[in-house]
Amino acid sequence: MAIQLAHHRPQWKTHIGFLLAAIGSAVGLGNIWRFPYLCYKNGGGAFLIPYFLALLVVGIPLMILEVGLGHKMRGSAPASYAMVSRRWEWVGWWQLMFVMFGIMLYYTVIISWCLNFFFLSFNLGWGDDPDKFFFSEFLMKSGSPFEIGDVRTPILFGLAVVWFSSWFIVYLGVEKGLERANKFFMPLLFVLMGILVFWSVRLEGAREGLAVYLRPDFSRLADVGVWIDAFSQIFFTLSLAFGIMIAYASYLPRKSEIVRDSVVISLVNCIFSVFVGLGVFAILGYMANKTSQPVDEVVTKGIGLAFVAFPKAISLLPSFAGIFGMLFFASLVIAGLSSAISIIEAFTSGIVDKFHYSRGAIVSILCTAGFVGSIIFTTQGGLFWIDIVDHFVNHYGLVLAGLLECILLGWVYKTKRLREHIDHASSTKISWWWDYSVKLVIPTVLIVLLVNSLIKEFSAAYEGYPVLSLVLLGRDWLVATLFAGVLISMRRWKVAPEERLEE
Repeated sequence: MAIQLAHHRPQWKTHIGFLLAAIGSAVGLGNIWRFPYLCYKNGGGAFLIPYFLALLVVGIPLMILEVGLGHKMRGSAPASYAMVSRRWEWVGWWQLMFVMFGIMLYYTVIISWCLNFFFLSFNLGWGDDPDKFFFSEFLMKSGSPFEIGDVRTPILFGLAVVWFSSWFIVYLGVEKGLERANKFFMPLLFVLMGILVFWSVRLEGAREGLAVYLRPDFSRLADVGVWIDAFSQIFFTLSLAFGIMIAYASYLPRKSEIVRDSVVISLVNCIFSVFVGLGVFAILGYMANKTSQPVDEVVTKGIGLAFVAFPKAISLLPSFAGIFGMLFFASLVIAGLSSAISIIEAFTSGIVDKFHYSRGAIVSILCTAGFVGSIIFTTQGGLFWIDIVDHFVNHYGLVLAGLLECILLGWVYKTKRLREHIDHASSTKISWWWDYSVKLVIPTVLIVLLVNSLIKEFSAAYEGYPVLSLVLLGRDWLVATLFAGVLISMRRWKVAPEERLEE
């Protein structure tokens, strides 16, 4: 690889470019298919109380922490952690490794599904039984994680398009690639979802669906599980502990509104989730009305919501069903891509910071390797692999990484030092409460999430999968990425972290 003699750090050309890119990273597929179901399951409108409380207590403080750290250290997650303490550099590399070679590998496959369904929407190609079509014909789902089966060609072609698009955008750089792409993607996503929501709420039966979605059941607030779901959703939905926000903030100018921007990014993401839920449950209410079923019987979660329930509902529309389907799946593709490119950028930033390799070469090699690694998830057993890897990476990788981040910055580096920098760079100041949130409140919440996941893990095998598959595809995937992260952290820096930037 070619080596750059000087490392010039790029910058966002405009402030709105940074905001849209950060929001684009946070807004993903989970906002559309995970949050509405969680809200419905956990007390409807009552769930918004713990959800927005979690945003204030955990989401915004941690967002301020990551944006402030990236801005102060002018580096990626590994570079920023290395400037705090060389002994903690491995945490940054582990974050990037399990996100890039864990989440990104299967996330691009799900985006490929969305892309395929976008084209299927032209003629409602999922037929009269979307459930059978998706699992038996489209995925050709095998019987277990160990029955890998054949590669599904339509998914592979879609995957190639997703990886090529991601490569092209990130290859062009921060200003010409990421910023321009998000300035196009995010307004388009908001417009498409706006059309879908206002279209949906006017359908017959929509009111019943909305009532199920938002009808408050305050008795559910006595359930600890509801609060755990609220705090875990906030943590996952904001792309925290991914290393992304640290890298994005490192491209900001010296004087930046760190606190205000962190609040805006967090609020827009969460309000978007609530807004999208209106459309999701309105269309489910319409489907329930047309099939003479209670709304509770047509509600499903996750993948089933996007690729089974929604296609069923779309097929029942009296007119323009294909257009509605195209708008919905186009929205999913855009939401997925805006998050995918942020993951590649975070990893690229880390490699460039440490080794000063050519950005173009890094992005090209990374995306080629990513595409090859993703192929296993396009097989007939791919759905099992996606479910297991996603479960372990999210419930253990991200939570542990976030906990380590708080320990490093709260207790080793001391939040007071970072708070002083944030106050100096921003017109909006933060007070002492933020220090205690990072040092005590957030770690306590993350420990509770971790313990809750472990209790469930040891009480019964996740989703009834063979224990060996959980060990090999779940635990060992995390261990392998941890080992890789430690190895990279042991390599010498081309230029010392504190000296690598031109002042």
